[in-house]
Amino acid sequence: MSDQIPEIAALAVSLLLFAVLWWLKKAKGVDFGVRTIVAAALGIAVGLAFPGHYTYVAVFGTVYSNVISALVVPLLAFSIVSSITNLGDSVRLKAIGLKTVFFLVLNTAIASVITLAAGIVTNIGAGMDYELATNYEAAEVPTLVETVVGLFPKNLVSQWADGQIVPLVVFAIIVAVAYNAIAADRAEEVAPFKRVVDAGNIVLGKVVSLVISFTPYAVLSLVARAVSRASVTELLPLLGVLALVYALCIVQSFVVHGGLVALVGHVSPKRFFKAIWPAATVAFTSQSSVGTVPVTVRSLTERLGIDGDIASFGAGLGANLGMPGCAGIWPTLLAVFTIHVLGLSYTPQQYLVLIVLAVVVSIGTVGVPGTATITATALFTAAGLPVEAIVLLAPISSIADMARTATNVIGAAAATTIVAATEGQIGEAAEVAVSGAAVEA
Repeated sequence: MSDQIPEIAALAVSLLLFAVLWWLKKAKGVDFGVRTIVAAALGIAVGLAFPGHYTYVAVFGTVYSNVISALVVPLLAFSIVSSITNLGDSVRLKAIGLKTVFFLVLNTAIASVITLAAGIVTNIGAGMDYELATNYEAAEVPTLVETVVGLFPKNLVSQWADGQIVPLVVFAIIVAVAYNAIAADRAEEVAPFKRVVDAGNIVLGKVVSLVISFTPYAVLSLVARAVSRASVTELLPLLGVLALVYALCIVQSFVVHGGLVALVGHVSPKRFFKAIWPAATVAFTSQSSVGTVPVTVRSLTERLGIDGDIASFGAGLGANLGMPGCAGIWPTLLAVFTIHVLGLSYTPQQYLVLIVLAVVVSIGTVGVPGTATITATALFTAAGLPVEAIVLLAPISSIADMARTATNVIGAAAATTIVAATEGQIGEAAEVAVSGAAVEA
């Protein structure tokens, strides 16, 4: 029973702080974004005060993440089908799809180049004394044929459970295109289907708003868990690497993504980041790109005024493709770190090949759960580096994943925003949404 006292105390303190967050909203009218930042700070305090005791506190964040994840597939299914059937133009959909894929992959390529440059300049890993693991089991990397087959729907239930969003998006697009093909001639017969889809889209949108309103409480819970379970003795030797990961994620998120949004999309970076802040926060704390999709879609449509079909398609596809944090920064940095630790001599040409491989494997592992590990394994295998070296940065992987996931989501949102802007699909409602008239989420 004595072992449970710190757990119960941590829970009691967290509940008290939940009450403070609720008071800030109801009595003081504090903005959603500000309360989320406050929640993160309070979570850090709880984690530091109760190291290793997060079992009960983490329940709130886990439940929140699970519910958000459960909403991803039905939300995307209804949203994409509803939007495309309203659109009725598969030609435009093709243009949107190609643009979205291009900018998602571009994000990964830029992230890999920046990471490689930073890793070489800082000489990260040089002089560190590490022994490679002897019992490491490499993650299974799918073949090219398996990857292509996996892009298409097979068993929607199992693919939903595995977090494979791309096949589900493809299925929704097929259904929507089929509806458009027969709607003109048999409008009366298919009208009930359309009404159900549109109604479902509206209802699920409201469900997402309700769930997202609990974000500050979930943030406190998830941050407390992350801080509480961190091992200082394991982290100390790798703090420099962790700092570099966060610095790279910040540069990629704010400089690269913000710059692309401004230069290509002609959208104010300030407006973009203000709109996407809730999604970035949820991604950072939940460490789930897929689980953040509903929040990303909501932020893009209600706070930026982006067309619904573009937002749903871009956010959904970006959860599995072109992830600059997990598929660009992490595997490239891990590769450079390993090269320096092992004292390998790499030529500029070999480094260039490393970048190309990073981009290729990021595309080749689309739709596969556990992207950071899978892409790292694929990159190491293709580059001829010892796969067991991936375990070297395992102690900081979880903490780094918070920044990686946020970078992924911001990158997907940036690509979607650019596509919407170039297609003229950022509506007038955007200014109203950003000014605060949109729902709090």
